Amino acid sequence: MEFGIFLNGYIPGPGAHDTDWEHRQLMREAEYAIFADKHNWKYAWFGEHHCLTEYSHMSAPEIIMGMVAGQTDYIHLASGINSLSPRKEHAVRLAERAAMLDHVTGRRYEWGTGRGAGSHELASFNILDTNSTKAEWDEVVREIPRMWEQVDYAYEGEHFTVPTPHNVLPKPYGQGHPPIWVACGNPPTFQKAGELGIGAVAFNFEPIFNLKDRIEAYKKGIANCREPLGQFMNDNLMMTNGVICLEDRDRARAMALDRVTGYLATMVNLYHDTMPKMESTGTWPAPPVPQVLRDIAGDDPDEVLDQLIAGGFMLVGNPEEVSEQLEAYKTVGCDQLVFGLPQDFHYDEILELLEVFGDRVIPEHDKDRVHSTDRYRATAVPKYERFSKPLPDIAWPTRLPVTATEHG
Repeated sequence: MEFGIFLNGYIPGPGAHDTDWEHRQLMREAEYAIFADKHNWKYAWFGEHHCLTEYSHMSAPEIIMGMVAGQTDYIHLASGINSLSPRKEHAVRLAERAAMLDHVTGRRYEWGTGRGAGSHELASFNILDTNSTKAEWDEVVREIPRMWEQVDYAYEGEHFTVPTPHNVLPKPYGQGHPPIWVACGNPPTFQKAGELGIGAVAFNFEPIFNLKDRIEAYKKGIANCREPLGQFMNDNLMMTNGVICLEDRDRARAMALDRVTGYLATMVNLYHDTMPKMESTGTWPAPPVPQVLRDIAGDDPDEVLDQLIAGGFMLVGNPEEVSEQLEAYKTVGCDQLVFGLPQDFHYDEILELLEVFGDRVIPEHDKDRVHSTDRYRATAVPKYERFSKPLPDIAWPTRLPVTATEHG
């Protein structure tokens, strides 16, 4: 099992309206990824959302990725997720940016895709009909790999066109292209991701064990994949969850009881209207239900916390305990477990968590320093002819700048 962190530009409360605080928190998101790079974490996923006050101020994650890439050399940087509607941005822009990130990161970029979140977010781009975003994703995601390969790309489709041949630049760096992922919700989507040979991203807001049927659908689909969407198969299922791992067991458990609220979940219920609301919490501005774990714990908060851990809601404890809790997660079948950083932890506490889990737990469960996606990419085989049409019969230049011969 591989491990990652998820960064979303979450800035709750009045700080969301304070430009100095907003700047500080966004810069800290980059710092967390840079710090994680030195402590065995393999992946940093960056959310992309638009106009979702408090919930996510990360509207241009590729900017943060460039900043992080220049200060790291191991961790992979992933889009979580890049919505593909051509009404938001043309497909050529998606191909260009992904390939550029492949260069900037040194082949450490992972292209996570999806249809987009709720209607409020999509409406910021004048997308009022969200029903067609599935068909748009289907069309765009199949064309991007062709843009990455062909020199004379042209296309006449239902949702976008490139009416005359163009060389979409840059091309991805070296062999293959960025690994492709898609955000999944229901079992048919998981199975489709598998059949396309691309990674599945499960942004779950429920106990991780509830995903068993969806995981099985993905594994069934990947077993039936005969022709991957891209140049190689990315057999990976990523799930999100929460963790509080500290050297002091009692302190970790106390922080889980005192700090973990449902405030972020009220924002999910507010903005993500394309998915069922979580009945266990409220919708912003209503207060979270329950406000904190102690509110439902009664006389025995430890018993309630143990039930939540056993139920797959979170991992809590010292490194030995959390390592033991992870054994149950392996039986579910996830390939990559990604943690949203605790919502109510201070800066130094998050760094402590990243270091303790990264140094003490990850080596016990991920003994391979090579990223699985790097191993898959090493098997990449081109799918398309470089030129779709014969070259024109013209006199090509014979005198070139002296720098043109340096590449050899």
